[in-house]
Amino acid sequence: MLWMSCDRTRVITRASFGESPANDTGNHTCASAAKPRPARVSASLNLYNLIHNMNKRRNVAAQKIGSASSGTAKNRLSEEDQRSGKVIALLNQKGGAGKTTLATHLAGEFALQGHRVTLLDADPQGSALDWAQRRAQSGQSRLYGVFGLARDSLHQEAPKIALNADFVVIDGPPRVAALARSALLAADLVLIPVQPSAYDVWASHEMVRLITEARVFRPLLRAAFVINRSVVGTVIGREARAALADQPFPALQVEVSQRIVFADSVAAGHLAFEVAPRSAAAREIVALAQAVREMLL
Repeated sequence: MLWMSCDRTRVITRASFGESPANDTGNHTCASAAKPRPARVSASLNLYNLIHNMNKRRNVAAQKIGSASSGTAKNRLSEEDQRSGKVIALLNQKGGAGKTTLATHLAGEFALQGHRVTLLDADPQGSALDWAQRRAQSGQSRLYGVFGLARDSLHQEAPKIALNADFVVIDGPPRVAALARSALLAADLVLIPVQPSAYDVWASHEMVRLITEARVFRPLLRAAFVINRSVVGTVIGREARAALADQPFPALQVEVSQRIVFADSVAAGHLAFEVAPRSAAAREIVALAQAVREMLL
């Protein structure tokens, strides 16, 4: 399986706030068909080419920085990299894990703390865009920008967007390996939401494999499980945590429970904090945001 798809499809955004983060260049196809290679070799070469192209663009950018000396240009480029925001991707190949709920609330909590935040909806279903549209229709204030970016050039566009943000949150797709791989190349941290069930723990193995592959090229990529929709007062959450102990990535101590306030807030384009500021749901999101920030230190 290749790490990147050759085709790039134009995305129609159903709702957006502010200016578009990147120009849509339309459809692209491969220039020519190379001689068939074994799947693993093709995957490695394809990802190597992506990393090579990203580094090449950085070198070109350094050469274009004014007429200063090469040393000054490198310093400026380094300072620009240091000003880049952190990219957090919520990914799980299994649908229904609650990625969009966590993505919108995590982005909202960062925004409420005064940070510049952008949420990228990389799910072809566009659930985060639907949430943002409902929020706009209900007259709620804009907390952060929401853009549709469900294409495999995500690894190229997300770092550019991060130059003008403190946090970029990616609501990843289920069962779309090419988009997931692109998100992995863009991310500083990957959060894997899992429900406390054996099915979700089993399904997470595919995501673990993709992250392990990405770490060959991105050794500093961090990842953690988030137990989501746990049922308060049951032992099932502890059982799920015990099952995740065998995985190569840690599970955050913070858990997000199954609560009615989440369902009610999402349906209206709100956040749990806005519906019930003193609720347990609001406190759980605050704790999740703090745990994420600690992982990024």
